[in-house]
Amino acid sequence: MFWLVVVAMAVVIGGTALVALGGGGTLPEAVHDRIAARLPQDRPLSRTDVDEIRLPMAVRGYRMDEVDDVLDRLGAELALRDTRIAELEAAAVLVGAVAANTPEGEEPLPGLEEFAKVTSRQATDRQVADRQVADRQVADQQVADQQDGEAGR
Repeated sequence: MFWLVVVAMAVVIGGTALVALGGGGTLPEAVHDRIAARLPQDRPLSRTDVDEIRLPMAVRGYRMDEVDDVLDRLGAELALRDTRIAELEAAAVLVGAVAANTPEGEEPLPGLEEFAKVTSRQATDRQVADRQVADRQVADQQVADQQDGEAGR
């Protein structure tokens, strides 16, 4: 029995030494984890750019749900910003066209200022509603992720 234990220990020590010295094969080269989709440098970011980006894992990792929430919020705010910019540019074109076609000293169009105020108020109300919807979606996603995490335990 004694010799059996000695032989087993010799085999274990010999196998460990063989693996430690590289006789048991080698590990494949480490794969560098990098962002698959780069952010565009030649144009402003859009919602789809944010939706497509996947951040790499570090040695210690990151809380994916938190990063996803931040990216969702960022994407929603970019979409709201782009919509608001488009509305303001359209209003500026309209005001410029009216001003260009109005003779000097005359009122451009009766009620134009009131129309601009109403349009601006509607755009602001729509922006607030869109932000509330986006915040609600993020909150719903957080609750769903939390419930998935608790169900997985």
